[in-house]
Amino acid sequence: MRPLPLADPRIVAVGDNVVDCYTADGVMYPGGNCVNVSVYAAREGVETSYIGAVAEDTAGDLLRSALRAENVDTTRLRVEDGSTAYCRIGLVDGDRVFLNSGKGVSLFTPSEADLDFIAGYDALHVGDSSFLDAHVPDFARRTRVSYDFSIRTQPEFWHPLVSHCFLATFSGGDLDEAQVDELIAGALAGGATWVLVTRGSRGAVLTDGAQRASSTPVPTQVVDTLGAGDTLTARVLIGLLRGEDLGTLMAAASASAAVTCTQFGAFGYGAPIDITETSPRTDDLLTEGELR
Repeated sequence: MRPLPLADPRIVAVGDNVVDCYTADGVMYPGGNCVNVSVYAAREGVETSYIGAVAEDTAGDLLRSALRAENVDTTRLRVEDGSTAYCRIGLVDGDRVFLNSGKGVSLFTPSEADLDFIAGYDALHVGDSSFLDAHVPDFARRTRVSYDFSIRTQPEFWHPLVSHCFLATFSGGDLDEAQVDELIAGALAGGATWVLVTRGSRGAVLTDGAQRASSTPVPTQVVDTLGAGDTLTARVLIGLLRGEDLGTLMAAASASAAVTCTQFGAFGYGAPIDITETSPRTDDLLTEGELR
């Protein structure tokens, strides 16, 4: 593992690819936390790869073509029989919500070849939606791990994994200041090197216990917040690998997140909805402030 800081960090993201289907508009966009992070990192000029699984269908073709258009390496992206994962997004009282989803072929087991590939990167991003928690220790033995716990801020969710994290990210928009501080203290005590808590309109907090910086959201014409948190995470991870000043990297991350909010979908590439619905499940409804 190359020592920090790195002028040319390399990042690989693993798992969690979907097409986000905006039902009211009849449009689907490539997305998923890990896909989004890989694309945003590539847009920052970082060498980036994505490992996942899609099907040989229209949705899978959209994901693959978008990743390649964004200069994300897809050497380890599987194409399997079945259907590509999707998530239907609608509006409830004016807020965007996840309506239902189908995992399709997106759930997979990393191979030894995948693990060897991962060892060539300076950091790996994975998250709660990747369903790869059992493999996080294997990832951490090969490279630095960035893990997005999303809204799972209760200790029973993060405690088994946080010791493997170079960067542990949480969505804490519903937490007050005392709860944010308690979460940070617990994650650091559990072994995380850095903790990032995003808080929607209140900005984000990044700390390693000794250093701490906050961000202020950049005013912008908001079209769609989907993907804004992933943009922030990607830019923070890059900044930490490069050894940037915390204030500088947090300001840059906020600016990048603001740009994401100016377009529909996580990073564009909209196409007519064309999915195969296989055993969709109704998820807990999430408000727009909790969308990644």
